[in-house]
Amino acid sequence: MTLAVNAPADPAAAGVDAAHDLPDRIYVAGRWEVGSGAVIESVDPSTGRIFATLHAATTETVDIAVREGLSAARTSGWAAMLPHERAAVLHRIGNAIDAARDRIAALQTLDTGKTLTETRALATSAANTFRYMAAALETMDGALTTPRGPWLTMSTHRPMGVVGAITPWNSPIASDAQKLAPALAAGNAVISKPPVWAPWVTLLLARLCEEAGLPRGVLSVLPGPGRTVGEAIVRHPDVAKVSFTGGTSTGRHLAHVAADKLMPITLELGGKSPTIVFEDADVERALQGVLFGIFSSSGQSCIAGSRVFVHRSIFESFTDELVRRAGRLRLGPGTDPQTAVAPMISLQHRDSVAAMVDAATDAGAQVRLGGAIPDDPRLADGSYYPPTILTDVTNTADICRREVFGPVAVVLPFDDEADVIDQSNDNDFGLACGIWTENYRRALRVGDAIDAGTVWINTYKQFSISTPFTGLRDSGLGTEKGRDAIRQYSDQKSIYLDLTEAPLTWGAPTERTCP
Repeated sequence: MTLAVNAPADPAAAGVDAAHDLPDRIYVAGRWEVGSGAVIESVDPSTGRIFATLHAATTETVDIAVREGLSAARTSGWAAMLPHERAAVLHRIGNAIDAARDRIAALQTLDTGKTLTETRALATSAANTFRYMAAALETMDGALTTPRGPWLTMSTHRPMGVVGAITPWNSPIASDAQKLAPALAAGNAVISKPPVWAPWVTLLLARLCEEAGLPRGVLSVLPGPGRTVGEAIVRHPDVAKVSFTGGTSTGRHLAHVAADKLMPITLELGGKSPTIVFEDADVERALQGVLFGIFSSSGQSCIAGSRVFVHRSIFESFTDELVRRAGRLRLGPGTDPQTAVAPMISLQHRDSVAAMVDAATDAGAQVRLGGAIPDDPRLADGSYYPPTILTDVTNTADICRREVFGPVAVVLPFDDEADVIDQSNDNDFGLACGIWTENYRRALRVGDAIDAGTVWINTYKQFSISTPFTGLRDSGLGTEKGRDAIRQYSDQKSIYLDLTEAPLTWGAPTERTCP
């Protein structure tokens, strides 16, 4: 059984070839099996064409995967393997992703509609994530803690057992790596639930892990609906931790389930991120950054800079030029190298974006660009929505409060630092922020005052696997990425070794006791 995806020299043909040889198989504890759940229909967002079908996993499949994964981690030696030995496997997985980059990119473009430029970059990011976690694992030391008595004291870490990874549809391969690499590095077995709308790249990753020498049974990939498969993973008594990326309402529900189990959970959720353009900004760089921040990935990004705050003194000129440049962005299929804004993941999602824009205009927002489903017959069968810019709204408007998850920017004026800090923080989300100014004292001052897990200064949507990523408020719980990501999937243990031969003394404090 193979998952072969050949990216031809002609990018326009990549979507066709990517559909070849996609078998109806899921990956259950090292076995490729036909799922026993409902049929998943995979649709090319650029054409509306069904290119493959797949039987989903079920709650029973989850139980099998967890039970056998727990056994495999122990009996294969994966959990007890020395760090450099596990690291060698992670390095091979990273290299295998690199070698299959064009296959991964073509398949992900077909499955999600993203541009080939973006999906190639996501594959490279995933490869680098596995290699980084391998390097971190090899160089991650335990700790001899400061002596507070006649003992040698140390802190060690051990695998949790089986952990769950629930990933989103907007960047599958990168999200997969961000969760799987540290969880596997820690010595765990992993149950991965890819999104129903885009399961194929995660299944291909399972094949690459298998070929790279990951022990059989340590990884399962179980596509299926979140309300059944995802719920079963989170509720399973033998799942020790879950990392979830997705919507805030689902994340809040999963947090309640985890609390009932007293299980740790990491949640990467939604955002309504502000981008702030001060009057002294390098206008050219700011324009490019704002366009990239909201319209790349077709706006389908939790960190999208969807609230654009522009100083009142340059508001009109900046907005006019932003509209002009956004209007030149090419809307089309991800296989076209000229495309800047690709289709939405599905017609259903496109229609939800369109409905939010319609509601905003009904409430008084002015459409400066876009704002309607395109009528170009060449785009009629795909789930396309154009770059859209709205003005004449207040920060309290619904379109400024809710996550649209599409190529929709709202541009608002501000008067001074205090005003823009107040407006930026007046939101339930706290994921990211962009600041454009030539005054770095101001940038650091404002950046420190903004309630966001990530702040970019004179750039946007740039990431490093070595730098932690977190969200505040409704944007999430816990941290991903960075060296300590491996520790997020480990149990900590303290060990005391007595250095004396004296017996314990009852009744009165002695030099052997300490605060």
